Amino acid sequence: MYNHKKINLPEIKAKTTDGVRLYETPEGNFYPSITTVLSVRNKKGLHEWRKRVGDDVANYVARKAATRGTHVHHMCEDYINNSFDEEKHKKNFLPYVLFNQLRESVLTKVNNVHAQEVGLYSDKYKVAGRVDCIAEYDGKLSIIDFKTSSKERSDEWNESYYIQASAYAEMFEERTGIAIEQVAILVVTEDGIVQEFVKNKTDYLPLLSDAIKDWTEKNEMDTSTNINESVC
Repeated sequence: MYNHKKINLPEIKAKTTDGVRLYETPEGNFYPSITTVLSVRNKKGLHEWRKRVGDDVANYVARKAATRGTHVHHMCEDYINNSFDEEKHKKNFLPYVLFNQLRESVLTKVNNVHAQEVGLYSDKYKVAGRVDCIAEYDGKLSIIDFKTSSKERSDEWNESYYIQASAYAEMFEERTGIAIEQVAILVVTEDGIVQEFVKNKTDYLPLLSDAIKDWTEKNEMDTSTNINESVC
């Protein structure tokens, strides 16, 4: 059983406009999601891969990866919430097998959960997003992100993950005053290999600032503008 520490965080609402994921803060500002901001960094590699394999293969691989990742993510969330339904989740065979690899290894290092699947935002960086998990990992309060992969990942492939998790750490500290120095990206491959990537948040803050600057210059969005559309 996991111990949970209740942290009160303000609600933020999300919407998508012209392909841009935005969050409305309680103060009425609209900030882009950190995933949207970082997509600029990832577009070139994705475009080259899609061109190499073709649209049909690329679309199939993307759908398969998204489905696999969503199931494993939900399993991790339920398990950490102490509400895991074994019979329900084992119906999704491959995700269940992958989840068990995480359960038997890295999930044993998680405890004192501060938040799961909550919205966060930063007035300093003017970005927002939803974080997977904020909890102690190996005894240190961490941003924890669960990932699935078709094969083992090399460290350099994960740079955008580290930047994103570091952004969540900054958002959480800004909202709560609680500092987070460590980010943990936990990956399980289709071969059942579990990889741990644990990094210091401060190493990625300059890259975070650069990514936000690049995205802002390309989009020139006024975050204080009231967008007259419904949000959810």
